[in-house]
Amino acid sequence: MMRNSSKKNSKAQPAQKAGKFAALGSKRDACLLDAEEFLLPTYKRQPVIMTHGKGAYVFDSTGKKYLDFLGGIAVNALGHAHPRIVKVIRREAARAIHLSNLYHNAFQGPLARKLAEWSGLDRVFFANSGTEAVDGAMKLARLHGRNPEESAGTPAKKHRFLALENSFHGRTFGAVSVTATEKYRLPFAPVVPGVEFARLNDVSDLEAKFDSTVCAILLETVQGEGGIYPISEAFWNRARSLATQHDALLIADEIQCGLGRTGRHFAYQRFSSKPDITVVAKPLAGGLPLGAILTTEAVATRVSPGMHGTTFGGGPLACAVALEFLSVIEDENLLENVQLRGAELREGLTKLALQFDFIREIRAEGLMIGIELSVEGAPFVNEAMQRGLLMNCTHDFTLRLLPPFIITKAQVREFLNLFEIVLEKTPKQAATSDSANTERPGRVAHAAARG
Repeated sequence: MMRNSSKKNSKAQPAQKAGKFAALGSKRDACLLDAEEFLLPTYKRQPVIMTHGKGAYVFDSTGKKYLDFLGGIAVNALGHAHPRIVKVIRREAARAIHLSNLYHNAFQGPLARKLAEWSGLDRVFFANSGTEAVDGAMKLARLHGRNPEESAGTPAKKHRFLALENSFHGRTFGAVSVTATEKYRLPFAPVVPGVEFARLNDVSDLEAKFDSTVCAILLETVQGEGGIYPISEAFWNRARSLATQHDALLIADEIQCGLGRTGRHFAYQRFSSKPDITVVAKPLAGGLPLGAILTTEAVATRVSPGMHGTTFGGGPLACAVALEFLSVIEDENLLENVQLRGAELREGLTKLALQFDFIREIRAEGLMIGIELSVEGAPFVNEAMQRGLLMNCTHDFTLRLLPPFIITKAQVREFLNLFEIVLEKTPKQAATSDSANTERPGRVAHAAARG
C-alpha cells in the first residue's frame, strides 16, 4: 500500500507543477491586462514582469535571468539587493519612514555634510526627484538674479536661461522648458519663457547668446538621454567665465552622470572650476526616490524660510539609505572599479567596432557608455533582451549602457560575449530618416572607435 501511494504521488507531481506554472502565467497575464487597461500610456514597456534582482542580475516572472546593463536607467548603481542597503532599509522602515521637514531627522544633516565634502559646495536642499531638483535650481537662479531694487512679482532684468541643444533635464514644466529635445517640450507649449539653447561645445555660439539678462546656464556635464556626449573642457571653462562675468549661475545637471558614474564623485571634477549649483538624484538613495540641490553659500544666502519646500524630500528612510550608498562607494573603492571596468568595456567595444561596420562611434565616461549605430538601435535592444541582456536605445541610434558600479571583470566578459552575439544575430534595419547620417552634437570633440 505504501509503495502504491508513493508511486501515485510521484505521478501526480508533474500535474501539480504544471498547475503551479499555469497559475503563475495566469497571474502574469492578469497584471499585464490591468496595466494596459488602467495605467496612463506614458511608457513603451516590454511585455515582461520583473520580479527581483541580485547584484548585477534581474529576474522576470518566468524565472528568466538578465544581465542588467541599464541599471534602472542609472539608478541601481549598487546593483540589486545590496546587503548593506537592504539592512538599512529594514532597520529604518521599522523606525520612521516619514517625519516632516518641520523637524530635524538624524540623517539629513550628515548626508548634507557628506555631499558637501564630495562636491566642494556648501549647502544642500533635498527634493523627491531629479526633475524637482532642476526646478528648484531654476528658482534659485531667478532669485539670485533679481536685483534688490526690483520688486517681487515684476519681471527681473536678469531672468533668461541658457541651456544646450540635445539636452534633457526632466519632465516638470521648468525642467522641460530647458530641455531642447522637441518631442519632450513642444507638446506642452507654451512652456516657461526666457529660455534659449546654445550648440553643444560651440564656444562661439555660447558667447553670442550669453549677455547680462542671463540668470543661469544649465548643462549636463555628460549628456545622457542625448546619447552620452561629454561637455568639452573649453566649453565648460568659457561657460564658467561668462557666468562669473555676468553674475549668472553655472548649473551642472549631474542627475545621470554624478555620484560616481564617471569614476569621479562628480563628472565636473575633471575640470579645474566648480559650478554654482549641481543637481543629483538617480542613484543617490539606492533606488528610493531622492534628489538634491547642492549650491554655494553665496546662493544660499538669498533663501529664507517659506521660499521653497517639499513634503517628502529628505525623509529619514531615504536619507539613511543615501548615507549608506555613499559609504559603500567609499568602503568598497567603487570609483576605482568604475574606472577599471569602464576601460575594459571601452577596449572590448572598440574591438567589436572594428568587426561590425555599422558601429559608428563609441563614447564613454566611466560606466556611462554610448554606442552609436548607423542603423536603428531598437532591434538590438529587443534581441539583447531575448538573450538575457538589458540595455536601451536613446535618440534612435545610440545604444546606452549604464551598468552598476559593482560589476566584475567576469561580468564585463559576459556582456561582451552576449553583445557580440546580439550584433551578429539582429536583423539590421536601415535608418528611416536622414538623422542617422547627419553629424551628431559635438562629434568633432570625440574620437571615433575606429580612429
